[in-house]
Amino acid sequence: MNFFRTKPAGVPAPEDCLPGRTTPLQISGKHVVNGTSMLAPFPDQMETIIFGMGCFWGAERLFWVVPRVYTTAAGYSGGTTPNPTYPETCTSRTGHTEAVLVVFDPAEVDLDTLFKVFWENHDPTQYMGQGNDIGSQYRTAIYGTNEVQLEAARASMARYQAGLDESGFGETTTEIAEAGKFYYAEEEHQQYLAKNPYGYCNHGFCQVAYS
Repeated sequence: MNFFRTKPAGVPAPEDCLPGRTTPLQISGKHVVNGTSMLAPFPDQMETIIFGMGCFWGAERLFWVVPRVYTTAAGYSGGTTPNPTYPETCTSRTGHTEAVLVVFDPAEVDLDTLFKVFWENHDPTQYMGQGNDIGSQYRTAIYGTNEVQLEAARASMARYQAGLDESGFGETTTEIAEAGKFYYAEEEHQQYLAKNPYGYCNHGFCQVAYS
């Protein structure tokens, strides 16, 4: 046991965040796995929701394989710094968490399908980190883009917490909030594990099933 390990710092205050830039990072916008556009405008029937569950490389892959998900993208959300870079976000001084934008047709993809992927494949009880990835940029979060999504997210957290309680695990630390600006990550981070099949990924079944 490490008696000297300190609790990781929380999300920095806006005044403590890096200044960022006014110009967005430029990406091709083409999803290299399914060929769809990662950039708006999306077809009219589509909705977007944002998930933070640690390193976005592995998290994005989990969602692009969900049947009938239209597209996904890696990026930064939930913070302050405008148009942050990956190195800036990794300092824990942008306020953002590494996040995945999921674009889907709610008539074809049920929200619970997405929540199952989210809850089961990371540790939502870990504060400001995932595994050995420590910092506010790895925090667990769901950012909904409408009230239906937010209410469903809260209900899903209560449902999953019941399963955690039954199995003797702790309390979820997942942030559930209205989505703010989603900033796309650099091109090399988009669909990273499709481009680098043996790249780093610390995601997989964790703790208890979402049922």
